Amino acid sequence: MKAMILAAGRGERMRPLTDHTPKPLLKAAGKALIEYTIENLANAGFGEIVINIAHLGEQIKDYCESGKRWNVSIVYSDEGETALETAGGIAKALPLLGDEPFLVLNADIICDYPLTNLRTRAIDLAHLVMINNPPHHPEGDFSLNADGLLAEQGLNKLTFSGIGVYHPKLFANIPAAPLKLRPVLNRAMQEHRISGEKFSGLWMDIGTPERLAELGKQYARDTSRHTEDVAN
Repeated sequence: MKAMILAAGRGERMRPLTDHTPKPLLKAAGKALIEYTIENLANAGFGEIVINIAHLGEQIKDYCESGKRWNVSIVYSDEGETALETAGGIAKALPLLGDEPFLVLNADIICDYPLTNLRTRAIDLAHLVMINNPPHHPEGDFSLNADGLLAEQGLNKLTFSGIGVYHPKLFANIPAAPLKLRPVLNRAMQEHRISGEKFSGLWMDIGTPERLAELGKQYARDTSRHTEDVAN
């Protein structure tokens, strides 16, 4: 299974940090956000990765190059200066992703979800990993029914984690033009063709400078604890 990292957004909420540096290259504990994502994919056995780029995208290409240092192969879907949003970006990248289901995840999330679980996941049109609603998104996105299917409406909504497996057929009639993912998912949910699961482990959306700083502090605390454990 191939994987796609969404890295084309401008990161408006991160300004001024993203005025001259693309959001995926912002660093926490000395490492770029996208590097954490690539490492997770490599460790889970995803050897072929597509990264979409737009604003300041050449910096991402220069940083990640071919992926050799992570023992993966990276190719790029260049959307020009203006990003195509999630659905449009995936549609543009379809020739690079092939005819089989593929994994897509955001470049700006930190999590310990076991991505290996998704490599053999049987899906219809899509399978989304859901999480409890974080403080910055209390209303949630979709309802996970007892039958494992997701619905646009319902009780006890959960938040989409930004991790999902998609079949190319979901984007078959989507143009490579600016289009968000939500309306595409809503149509498929109305046909009961999207499954989901709830994940309760570590998950952080690094969407603001404050969350980036908190991530850096968390890694610093973890490193300090590890050093103390080794010393003892």
